[in-house]
Amino acid sequence: MSQTTGDPVPELSRPRLLEGEAPSGLWEGLSALIQQRGFTVGRVADARAIGGANGLTDFTNRTVAVRADMDELQQVKTLSHELAHIDLGHEDRMDAAGWHRGIGEVEAESVALMIGAAHGIDTTTYTIPYVSGWAGTVKDKTPAEVVQATGERVRKTAGAILDGLPTVQTGIGDPPGLTRDAPVTRRTRERPPAVAAESFDAVRREPAREHVVRSL
Repeated sequence: MSQTTGDPVPELSRPRLLEGEAPSGLWEGLSALIQQRGFTVGRVADARAIGGANGLTDFTNRTVAVRADMDELQQVKTLSHELAHIDLGHEDRMDAAGWHRGIGEVEAESVALMIGAAHGIDTTTYTIPYVSGWAGTVKDKTPAEVVQATGERVRKTAGAILDGLPTVQTGIGDPPGLTRDAPVTRRTRERPPAVAAESFDAVRREPAREHVVRSL
């Protein structure tokens, strides 16, 4: 977009991939939960293998794929997002009347933010632009209204996932900057046994669109 007078039109910020190492045992713990739901977890070489996305949940073939060419921290954030798609019931909800992908993406990324926060990970440089962008696609609602409407479902889903993770957790998933009057109980658990992540090409087969969610 160009204009001849006035200030330049500001560009919307874009999600920035997280950099760094993942907390000990988090990939393994998330993978184990996904496998318990009947899905295979694997890494693919790059975004081209999954349609340009960072991660993909294929409800038809029961696979979850994450790009291997990202730092560990981004990989576990993306894996959290894909687990959230499963636990939020998006497989069934995406076939229901009134489904909007923007709402589903806001929910899944908000759960990923809470899982990261509980492990000392600040995902806001990725999550805030991602959530803002998808929330802005929902007709007749402001982004703030979309986030507020999804809040309770997000909290319940994130809490259940955190309860199922045998990882060392530093809080209950409150986003950075949020303070509470009541004290927060630290979650401390032993590291789970390692779960091998498979290398597979199943996600290259394009199943029916309504049963695949890609996390860009």
